Amino acid sequence: MSLIVSILADLLVAVLLVACIGTSVSLGRRITRLKGDEAAMRQTIGDLMVATESAERAITGLRTTLAECDRTLAERLRLAERTNADLAAQLQAGDEVLSRIGRIVAQARAAVPGEVAGLAPAPEAQAPAAFVAPAPVAPQVAPVPPPAPEPRPVSTGERLGAAAAAARALSERALSRLQAQAA
Repeated sequence: MSLIVSILADLLVAVLLVACIGTSVSLGRRITRLKGDEAAMRQTIGDLMVATESAERAITGLRTTLAECDRTLAERLRLAERTNADLAAQLQAGDEVLSRIGRIVAQARAAVPGEVAGLAPAPEAQAPAAFVAPAPVAPQVAPVPPPAPEPRPVSTGERLGAAAAAARALSERALSRLQAQAA
């Protein structure tokens, strides 16, 4: 019996050795795969580090650009506010000039009412027909063509009125441009 026990023990040891070798080969393959995966993981980690550094540089660049845009926008806003104030002052000055011109025109119209209105003097201002001396009779001469009518002189009031209208049109145009820029 000892021989059978010894053979069985040897067979058991042989089976266990074959199982151990099979397991070792399987573990060796797994280790090889893990080492390959480790290399891939190292490569992936390296790529992630490069991408992180690139992203950090991009964020720094964006922050710099944002700060520059903020400064530029603040400068433009200050310039726009100054321009707005200047335009408001100019509009106010234009309104004052228009009111002065309006007063001058009103004074000119009051000073020369007949010329501005285009009316002839009132008939009461003419002498009655009974007091008018008869006109001497002139000898008959060949008719002479009447001279060309002289251009009607432009009164100061009309010129000031035209200037006031032009100034108002310019101020309205400037105001509409300002409103268009503000929009």
